[in-house]
Amino acid sequence: MKEGERDMAISNLVTMVLRIVTATFLALLLALPAQAQQSSNQYSMQEIVDAGHGFFGSTSGGLAKVVERAFESYGLPNGYILGQEGSGAFVAGLTYGEGTLNTKNAGQHSVFWQGPSLGLDWGGQGSRTMMLVYNLPDVNALYERYGGVSGSAYLVAGVGMQVNVNRDVVLVPIRTGVGARLGINAGYLKLTRQPTWNPF
Repeated sequence: MKEGERDMAISNLVTMVLRIVTATFLALLLALPAQAQQSSNQYSMQEIVDAGHGFFGSTSGGLAKVVERAFESYGLPNGYILGQEGSGAFVAGLTYGEGTLNTKNAGQHSVFWQGPSLGLDWGGQGSRTMMLVYNLPDVNALYERYGGVSGSAYLVAGVGMQVNVNRDVVLVPIRTGVGARLGINAGYLKLTRQPTWNPF
């Protein structure tokens, strides 16, 4: 092979290798967002609304608006709890509930909650409850006390939202149910692995 032909072959080989490397790099670059989205442990608003509609059924008319407000304030949750609770108050009140924590990377886990409250509050409420869970580092971190203030007017089939916080972890309970409760109260929810009658 002559020297000119050899230089031309080397040039063609280098060009072909560069094209392959460039094409591979671009393919990986385009694939990154999809992989990041698939490996995310957070839930989109549509996933939460779909889960809520399936859980609350026909009483969930205001659910999408409440969920949208929660997403605007706190972003994407990395877990949610579906369950039921009962509460009652005449100045002082008590709440008891149970449900299942759903996560993308740690599966499902049973959870129970109890809590006292105090305030200008009276009535009773039987609720289906969805709690959005934010900034949960691991499942064990869920089982703590979460302080919060609730100020909602509950009507038949009404929807209400509350915010409870423990350090960086935020719970946003969304409730809809049967009963009537009116007022504003301060208290906390204690989340446990096992049911207990002790709200403290």
